[in-house]
Formats: sequence, structure tokens, C-alpha cells
Amino acid sequence: MEQQNSYELLNKIDSPSDLRKLPVTALPEVCAELRNKIIDELSRNPGHFGSNLGVIELTVALHYIYHTPYDRIVWDVGHQAYGHKILTGRRDQFCTNRKLNGLRPFPSPEESEYDTFTCGHASNSISAALGMAVAAAKKGEEDRHVVAVIGDGSMSGGLAFEGLNNASSTPNNLLIILNDNNMAIDRSVGGMKQCLLNMHTSQGYNRMRNAIARKCYQWGILNDERRKSLIRFNNSLKSMLMQQQNIFEGMNIRYFGPIDGHDVLQLTKVLKEIKDMKGPKLLHIHTVKGKGYKKAEEAATVWHAPGTFDKETGKRFIADIQGLPPLFQDVFGETLLELAKQNDRIVGVTPAMPTGCSMNILMKEMPDRAFDVGIAEGHAVTFSGGMAKDGLLPFCNIYSSFMQRAYDNVIHDVAIQKLNVVLCLDRAGLVGEDGPTHHGVFDLAYMRPIPNLTIASPYDEHELRRLMYTAQLPDQGPFVIRYPRGRGILPDWKCPLEAVEVGKGRKLKDGKDIALISIGPIGNTAARAISRVEKETGCSIAHYDLRFLKPLDEEMLHEIGKNFSRIVTIEDGVLKGGMGSAILEFMSDNGYSPQVKRIGIPDRFIQHGPVKDLHAICGMDEAGIYQVLTQIVTI
Repeated sequence: MEQQNSYELLNKIDSPSDLRKLPVTALPEVCAELRNKIIDELSRNPGHFGSNLGVIELTVALHYIYHTPYDRIVWDVGHQAYGHKILTGRRDQFCTNRKLNGLRPFPSPEESEYDTFTCGHASNSISAALGMAVAAAKKGEEDRHVVAVIGDGSMSGGLAFEGLNNASSTPNNLLIILNDNNMAIDRSVGGMKQCLLNMHTSQGYNRMRNAIARKCYQWGILNDERRKSLIRFNNSLKSMLMQQQNIFEGMNIRYFGPIDGHDVLQLTKVLKEIKDMKGPKLLHIHTVKGKGYKKAEEAATVWHAPGTFDKETGKRFIADIQGLPPLFQDVFGETLLELAKQNDRIVGVTPAMPTGCSMNILMKEMPDRAFDVGIAEGHAVTFSGGMAKDGLLPFCNIYSSFMQRAYDNVIHDVAIQKLNVVLCLDRAGLVGEDGPTHHGVFDLAYMRPIPNLTIASPYDEHELRRLMYTAQLPDQGPFVIRYPRGRGILPDWKCPLEAVEVGKGRKLKDGKDIALISIGPIGNTAARAISRVEKETGCSIAHYDLRFLKPLDEEMLHEIGKNFSRIVTIEDGVLKGGMGSAILEFMSDNGYSPQVKRIGIPDRFIQHGPVKDLHAICGMDEAGIYQVLTQIVTI
């Protein structure tokens, strides 16, 4: 356990108001203690590491200058908000972060008034913050400040540019902070850049600038259109002097920076000076992921979420996986490379998740055949559609919950044209500690109504390989394969690549009393429950692996409808509109009237925690399935 006196200043900060009582000279020490607190906690309770160490100084400066929670700070992707949580009354609860019934993995207004908006997905901060800024103005809250904190990765998302475009044309006083952690930090003192920064953030300069502007309006010399032209001229002059140009100035958003995002004293000075400026503004800061922890600075990808580690030596505690089944994502990555070697039309596409989905395997071997398009899911799908239209065969891998952002692109740019794009949905189902913003539970329901799609989910690693092989065969059209986070069940996973008949399920086990229909790897859990129920009750249960949600195996479903009066369906997805709903529709449409019990995700957002615990909460674990089957047996 950490010593109470090891955080002399931090232990006295129960809210940002306590932080603001400190002299500004104490802030570097607050940053040091906050950084050490996060290192200490995350070494024992895993979470997002490097991104949080990179924004320590920014977090402290924001809460020091702005009167939160009245002033709004909107974080973009909350995996950088741990320091924010600790400073806003959750210091003593931070040890429960990401644990079942503990602090949420990302900021949530349901958890704290300091968490202004849900931010599990990227690129939404500018739009949300702009909405808050406009709302404050409409309500006459002229003293309320709104700040959007967005990382350079999130700036690649189209929604961020939509927000910028609106911010440039809608009256507002929004401040956007661009946390740029991908480039070396420029010198922040001396030379023309620092001179321009000092001048443009100077209160005296801005008072004079605004006074002249008001007079020019009164004299009729200046109107809104001329004002925008002057801003464009000013930005052009500044770009010429700084030998640097950016898109923000072209959109009439006042630009400041770049400055060192790890100099908390300069950050507080600049934030104070630009705080009350009118109109949209952007402050560009340079930061380093993992700042203050050498190993994280040197290997940002590895230390994004490193698991537990020895904080003194930096040694990561990696479990012995010898003999264990592989991760589904690794089976995907290895199989994609194998297929690409056989089929020169195959290319890979991922929106900023090459390591997370294991497309880095293809990238390493065939760098010209794999594309990381940044955090831009909609673009990833349409880009894939464009390649497919002219003869390539894209495997577009997107986490299930992130695919929600590309729904229109799937319909408009792939399905209507029947393009052969293979949409691989990683992290399908309940994903664990990342919680409701990341659970991939809606894809079966939202993909099912779209015409021309083939939708499949593999029972195990062999089935994943066979479905991937099938999807790249000629004339398959749009093909969706969804699979979960985590490990499969087969240590010996590398089977021959063979085609499966599209739209055909499998009878895994005969039975005469009850039919259980599953889709995807959750069927393995069902199989264990079936075995236990049969052993204890003598009931005979048939088990069917649906395999394809679309097209349905109608021959198999007719067999079930004719022979069973009791049916159980199980899916790692929402019950409303999912696989169970499809079975009910089929039975009703074809004149069957069995008793159908559906097991899946109920109509609510499921919290964060270990997947096994979440499955138990939803009645989807072995015990839950066993209970349902035994209840049906006694009816």
C-alpha cells in the first residue's frame, strides 16, 4: 500500500476548488504526485497508461484555471482522463477503476458532475462542446467557459471536422485544445514563434484588438464579412512568419501554439490569457505519451494498456500462455496473411487498430497490402467499397461497437452495390472492463435488416478460418464475420482452409426434448450447460450451431420447428432484434408455435467488469443457461 504522506499535496485535493487554493508555483509538485499516483495504481490495477501520463500537466492546468464543474471540460476518448478523475473527488475510489461496480472506465455524467459528456468513442468532443457553448450563450451564461480536449488521433475522425466546420460559422467562445502526442516537441522559448505566441495571448494586445474592432464596427468600417477577411489575413501573415500553416486558421478559428504540453506553468499562463477571448480558439500543445515513465515513452503502443507491471523496474507481468488457445484476433491476423499470400486481390483495412485486431501481422509481411486509415470508421468502409468496386478484395476489420459509426456507409457504399467487402467485427459481444461504450452487442440486430449482407459468427477458431476463406471466394458479395475478444478453445487452431456452404448451420448434437440454437463462440458455454443438464435430469437436448444469421438455414429451422415444442436460443448480443428474434419470426411466418426462451443481452446498457461476471449478470454463463434449461425440463 502507498504511504499516506507520499502524496502531501494530492491527498489534500478533494475537488478542483482545493487545487485552486494552491499557489501556481505548487503545480509542478502536484503534477509529479499525480503522475506517481497513476503509475502506482496502474501497476496493480491495469488500465490505459501512456495516454494518461501524457496529459498530467494539461489536466492540472485546466482544473486550476477553469471553475469546473460550472465550466465544462469535454474529453475526447476518456482513456486520458484518469488524472481528471483523481482531481475531481475520486482519488480514494480510483483503486476500483474498471472493476465490477467500481469507477467507470471512461468519464460518464452518471458518475460525476465533472464528467460533462460520454466519451468512450473518439472525435465527438468538438461537436458536444460546441453544443454546450451555444447552450450557455442561449441561456445567458456568458461567464461559462467550454473546453474540448482532443488528441491528434481523434482529429482523423470525420466528426471532428464536422464540428470544426460548424464552430467556424456559429457564434461561440469555444476553446479547442489539440493534444498532439505524435511529433517531437518544438522549442517553446525564444525566436519568432514565442514572440507571436506571447503577442497573440497577451491580454493587453487582445484588449486593444477588441477595442479597435468595436470602434470600427461603430464607424461602419467593419462588418462580419470584413472581420472574417481580416482574420484570414492575420492568419496568413502569422503562417508566413512562423513558416507553418494549418487548417484551423483557414477556418477562421484563432490558433495558438504549438507549446510544450508538459510545462504546467506555461500552460496555466496561456490558458489564463486566452480564457476570456471571444470567438472559437484552438490551442495546440505537444505532449509525449507515457511522459515521466521511460519505458512508456520509448514504446507507446506496448504501454498504451500494458497490464500489471513492476513500477520500479518496468517489468510487465505477462501470463504464461504456453499451450493455451490463441486469441481470436490472432487467428484472424495469421489467417488473413495466409489468404493474402494465396489471393493477390486481398488487402487489409483498419481504422487505427492494427495491433488491436492483429492486422499488424499482414502489415509487417506485406506493408503495401494493408491500410491503417486512422480513427475513421465510416471512411474505412467506404474506402474498402471503392477498392472492391475496382477489383480488390478488402478485409475491413473494425471493432463491433465502432462499426456503429459506419452504419450508413455499410448500407450506402457496400450493401446496395453488393460489393465484395469482408467486414470483420472484432470485440463482438460483451468485452469486459471497457464497459458499455465498447460492448459489441448491437451488431447482429443492426446488421440483420440490411439486404445483400451475409452475416456469420464462428463457433471456434477452425470455423473462423473457414468463414474467412469462404468470404474471399468469388461472387460472395458483402460478408460480415463477427467474433469476440479473448481466447478461443482450440490450442491446435490451424486447420486446412476449406469453404463452408453459405447459409448452412450445423447440428452439433442430437436430442429429442429441447432444441438449443446458438450462434458464435457462446455456443461452447451452452454445450457445457447441456451436458450438465442431461447428466442430472436425463433430458435429451439437441444443439444446433446456426453459424449464419443471414441467410438463415431454413431447412434446419424447419426441422427444428417440426420436431420440437421447446426451443432455447442464445447469443452474445442484444435480445431485441437479434438472433432469437429471427428465430421467432421464422417460426411465426411458417406456422410453428413452439415455446421459445431467448438468452442474451437484456434491454439495458451493461456495466463494466470481467466478461465472466457480465455473462453471469445477463444469465449467459453456464450456470444461467443451466438454470433456464432445468426450468424448461420441469414444465
